[in-house]
Parts: sequence; C-alpha cells; structure tokens
Amino acid sequence: MFEFRRRALLRSAVIVGIAVATSSLPIEALSQQSSPPIVFAAASLKTALDAIAADWRKDTGKAIAISYASSSALARQVEQGAPADVFFSADLDWMDWLQQRNLIKTNTRETLLGNTLVLIAPADAAVSFKIAPGADLGAALGGSRLAVTEVKSTPAGKYTKSALEKLGMWAGVEKELAQADTVRAALAFVARGEARFGVVYATDAKAEPKVRVVDVFPTSSHEPIAYPVALTASSINPDALAFLAYLKTRDAGKRFVEQGFSILGQ
Repeated sequence: MFEFRRRALLRSAVIVGIAVATSSLPIEALSQQSSPPIVFAAASLKTALDAIAADWRKDTGKAIAISYASSSALARQVEQGAPADVFFSADLDWMDWLQQRNLIKTNTRETLLGNTLVLIAPADAAVSFKIAPGADLGAALGGSRLAVTEVKSTPAGKYTKSALEKLGMWAGVEKELAQADTVRAALAFVARGEARFGVVYATDAKAEPKVRVVDVFPTSSHEPIAYPVALTASSINPDALAFLAYLKTRDAGKRFVEQGFSILGQ
C-alpha cells in the first residue's frame, strides 16, 4: 500500500511540474489529446526542445509535455516510477544506469547530439582567461566563485571536474565552486554577476545574452559530450514513438544546430 501511494504521489508531482509545458495549448488541442507523451529531458536541451515541441504541435496538432531537470534527477525519478515516456539524457552514464535496470526500451536508444564545454563570464565583465594546462583559474576568480553544476552527479559537473583535473586546474578552484542543480541554474549565477566565471555547455551560453564565452575547453580534456534518447520501458503512448522519430528529422536537426548542438553521425 505504501509503495502504491508513493508512486501515485510521485506521478501527481511530475504532472504538476510539467503543467507549464501544456498550459499554453488551445483548449481544443488539449481536448484532442488528453494524455500527451511526457518527455524527461536534460535542462541544457530546453531552448532547442521547446522549439521542436512547438513545431511538432504545429505539424501534428498534438501536445508534448516536457519536464526539464538534471539527467541524474530525472533518471532517479524514472526508477521511482515517474510516468515518463521519453528520457533524453545529457550523458551516456545515466542512460546506461536506466538500461541496467531494464527501465528503457533498448531498441529505441540512440545517441543523437554532441555539445561543447565552455568557460563563461558576465557579458559586461572586463575579464579574460586562457584555458591551458596549469593555468591558475583560482587566482583569476579574485575571491569570487566558479559556477558549475553538481560535480558528483550531474553530467556537466562531471565533465567539468574531469576537464579541470586533466588540465591541472582543479586544485585551484575546488574550494571556490558554486554548485547548482542544473546547467541553467549555473548559467544564471553568472548572468546575475554572482560568479565571475562559470563552466557550462556552449548551447546554454548561446541561449543567455547576459553571458559571453571566455574560452572553450579542449575536447581532449573530458569524455565526449553525448546526448542519448530512448523510450522508457513503461511507455505505451504511441505518440511517444512518433515524437522520438520526429527528433531525428531534418527540421528538428536544424533546431538543434541553431542552438549549437552537433548532430552525431553527420
């Protein structure tokens, strides 16, 4: 009984959390599709995926409900029984984690996108820094903070720590981190001037006019940034598979590229 109630409460919480994704739909559209597919997506996908969802709605007349958070948080919600149809992760590890627990349909899994890791600063800040082995980023912070995502759990945080360690820069900043739950939250720290520098994906930096890219991390300093997508094992909504296919179309690819993603395999 306790497990049933826990799952019911979790489902309610998820539905409340994604209400904004469908609230702007015309009433007639909502009535035609009372139960839209639910997409759990990494926060760094928001700008591109919102545009693609709007295109999908225009092309098909159907809604898509999207919940954005860190890949780690979303994967754990799927494990706990959250009613997701599609999981779109910002790294391979969390997709592997779900696959090991038989929580995705492996025949639908595909690694779709790539990204780049960048160092950012407030757009109006007169600061500069060159990423290089042994460079003293800690001194460049000048008593401020380095905005990153959680380095122990989130994909962006893990890529960031890996890159800083490989470049010999980690020791100088380890105690100066402002860790956020998502890349968009870390981005906001810098945009508001609460951190002198931040490390985010290039796509997120492009989406925020109040920040600028100071330098780009060498791709050799971390594992390739890859975004896999798959249907969850519990998904039975036929529109979920159709939307998954839509993500691989040329039109969707243009949306991803516009935001700075690379289409893997192309």
